[in-house]
Amino acid sequence: MTHREVWTMSYASRQAGSFLAASLMAFAWVPSVGCAQSSRVAIRVYLPTGTPTAERITVAGNHPLLGIWDPSVRDLRRTSDTTVEASFDIENGLRLEFKVTRGTWDTEAIFSPTGEVPPNTVVTVGGDTTIILTPVGWRDSMPRIATSLTGDARVFPNLAGDGLRYARSVTVRLPPSYATDTARLYPVLYVHDGQNCLDRATAAFGAEWRVDEIMDSLSQAGAIDEAIIVAINNTSDRMEEYSDSPKGAAYAMFVVTKVKPMIDSLYRTMPGPEQTGVMGSSLGGLISFLFTWWHPDVFGKAGCLSSVFDRQRTRVLEMVEAEQGRRAAFRVYMDCGGAPGEVSLKPGMEEMVHVLSGKGYEQGRNVVSFFDPQAEHDERAWAARLWRPLRFLFGRTP
Repeated sequence: MTHREVWTMSYASRQAGSFLAASLMAFAWVPSVGCAQSSRVAIRVYLPTGTPTAERITVAGNHPLLGIWDPSVRDLRRTSDTTVEASFDIENGLRLEFKVTRGTWDTEAIFSPTGEVPPNTVVTVGGDTTIILTPVGWRDSMPRIATSLTGDARVFPNLAGDGLRYARSVTVRLPPSYATDTARLYPVLYVHDGQNCLDRATAAFGAEWRVDEIMDSLSQAGAIDEAIIVAINNTSDRMEEYSDSPKGAAYAMFVVTKVKPMIDSLYRTMPGPEQTGVMGSSLGGLISFLFTWWHPDVFGKAGCLSSVFDRQRTRVLEMVEAEQGRRAAFRVYMDCGGAPGEVSLKPGMEEMVHVLSGKGYEQGRNVVSFFDPQAEHDERAWAARLWRPLRFLFGRTP
């Protein structure tokens, strides 16, 4: 068997490739049936100058041997003061994705001298491989990126919920007219992966959704109503919290019983389900749909971008099929792209549309779907088509 080395030397050199977000690829590993052939994948990191010799260096990726995106699980061993490495037997054919950290996402390896957060390192396993990484620094020691958050925003840190391991911050961004139109009540949009939605400085993959700017542009053009944005940060338990799992149910109850009552008590909201939306991408899109399905008396509309609906990864289709009756206020937007990896979401989306249509949900009124043949699975692609779900969910009625 031949052996190859893959050098990953800079952020810029890796941007030319196609990279899926960690959220989708957390679902990509499925145990093989039978004895699938494996290859030895080695990860070697030449440490940046100044890296403390006593600190852990870890790898977090989309495979159980890489901790399923938990940066605190899998250590790389030191082979010298400046080098760490580890080797793993990985199934051939798997698209392996990972990042290197010092044990937390706040300390991930950076490859750009200006401090941009890089996409995942990606390799398709097909033979013994050594992946060599040469980061220039760590996220917590790089120059801070200027904030891109606009308008009046307030942060509520360390909100905890029953059944959840981690507390998280919630950012509330008020619409431009909020301070002056003091008698007005506003609809509310709850957004998952809050770090990636409003501010490039906190975005995990170097780009943000620009929810604040896009919503302002659409409302100023008269296309949608202004809305309060509530961006809820994710945690290291993102994969479980954004799925049809006990932690997913606990996360939903945290928003229903703690976050939403707090928002409704502090701000001039329109609290009914018809005026309360939820949105996310990838697994964030899945949990957005589940919010409306589990709690239709709270959330009446969902934006589900690049969502995982297929039967091999979630039971949501079976859950919808088993439901009796229908919800009058229910609205759901779904989409996906055609880039490699992303296009695998299309059959699940189409089946969900079919199942909902069979339940009496009217396409164009209750359900809208969109396919972009060129779209990747990343924040830039979601920002580019964000106007579509915003128009459907918050569009002004004639």
